[in-house]
Amino acid sequence: MSLIQISNLTFSYDGSYDNIFENASFQIDSDWKLGFIGRNGRGKTTFFNLLLGKYEYSGQINSSVTFDYFPYEVKNKSELTLNILSEMSSQSEDWEFMRELSLLDIDVEVLYRPFETLSNGEQTKVLLAALFLKEGNFLLIDEPTNHLDALARKTVSNYLKTKKSFILVSHDREFLDESVDHILSINRENIEVQSGKFSTWWENKKRQDEYELKKNEGLKKDISRLKKSADRTSRWSDKVEKSKGVKVSGNKPDKGYVGHKSAKLMKRAKTLETRQNSALEEKIKLLKNIEQNDELKINPLKHHLNRLIEFSDVECFYGEHKVCGPISFIVENGDRVALNGSNGSGKTTILKMILGEQIKYTGQFNVASNLKISYVSQDTSGLKGNLQEYALMKDIDESLFKTILRKMDFERVQFEKNIEDFSSGQKKKVLIAASLCEEAHIYIWDEPLNYIDIFSRMQIEDLIEEFKPTMLFVEHDMFFREEIATKIINM
Repeated sequence: MSLIQISNLTFSYDGSYDNIFENASFQIDSDWKLGFIGRNGRGKTTFFNLLLGKYEYSGQINSSVTFDYFPYEVKNKSELTLNILSEMSSQSEDWEFMRELSLLDIDVEVLYRPFETLSNGEQTKVLLAALFLKEGNFLLIDEPTNHLDALARKTVSNYLKTKKSFILVSHDREFLDESVDHILSINRENIEVQSGKFSTWWENKKRQDEYELKKNEGLKKDISRLKKSADRTSRWSDKVEKSKGVKVSGNKPDKGYVGHKSAKLMKRAKTLETRQNSALEEKIKLLKNIEQNDELKINPLKHHLNRLIEFSDVECFYGEHKVCGPISFIVENGDRVALNGSNGSGKTTILKMILGEQIKYTGQFNVASNLKISYVSQDTSGLKGNLQEYALMKDIDESLFKTILRKMDFERVQFEKNIEDFSSGQKKKVLIAASLCEEAHIYIWDEPLNYIDIFSRMQIEDLIEEFKPTMLFVEHDMFFREEIATKIINM
């Protein structure tokens, strides 16, 4: 066991006036299984790069451990997988690679295949296995679940239970709960470390937020009452002071008495002012870390037909290769249908058919006429230009589009940047915000939550539960799927 100590860490990117971190101080035990959470763009990947020594910073990072980063960059993907893993962890024997792969439900034959022939899920697993075999290193795991289906996520979380010495960035609440024993959170105003899994941290945060909101309301009332009392006392003091030398019923007042009374009232006014300032100082400390989950809105349309999409014994083919099927399901007005299946089971192919892509199939497939569809792709690589240009290209209201992004925690400074410079989560929010601007009969979303932070996922869940749009979606976040779906189609 050793400590990773962060002291007065301050960092900003060249050309930026805003610090990503400012005088941040905390410490981490190198034996912990640490979940790392925070809004998109708060600096999680930046912090990993600072630990890896990629950027200059002020302050101190003291550690006796060596850091490794996932995803590991494979330079020659045509190499045999075993050769790549041996290069990553040169001290490990072949039998050790085989043992780790068996824990991850991977057939050892993948070791003797070119790395590029492995699926995204298989690549994730073999790279994790090799990195964990490097004894004494501390692993920085950056969003490993984005290419994993629900079953693979469960397998990897079970694997991580047997390991230690890592920081895991993930926005999948169930995955975090199954994998970590501490939480490192980048809040709006500070960075904090708590013992326990994510759900424990979340309950603590809700209690703290509720306490601060109540305390804030109480202080607002106290400040208002104290201000009124101080103003009233000050007026009385002024009135008494002015009465010096004024005859009352022909008699001159006792100046000593009047002066004493005025001084007493002034003292009381000062006391009230001090209490008011103390309450203001206490109030200023509150609410700084409360995440503003502003309500999102959507304007779904209702089709004149109840049945919008129907698949009956459909099998899909690429050339002569069957991709999926037979599959049968119906989407009606008000349904929120989740397609569930392992990677490669044909979920995206089904969505592409509905969107009009020409795919060879057998069976019966029908889509209601004049069906307006809003689509969110799982791929963000084609996003270019600025937000104004994107809104124009999508033919959506720019003002509404940017308002939605602001509600999803975009800072105004982001509006001046090109989308290529956004974080992966911010790019995905661009796609979702554009979809929310569109009036549609059905919203088809393909893995919409990849890279999206936990707080924004909750916003989207609240939106869907309130407005109840008709949806067909693919999502491996089990918590989201079980909260939202009215039907689950297993493929």
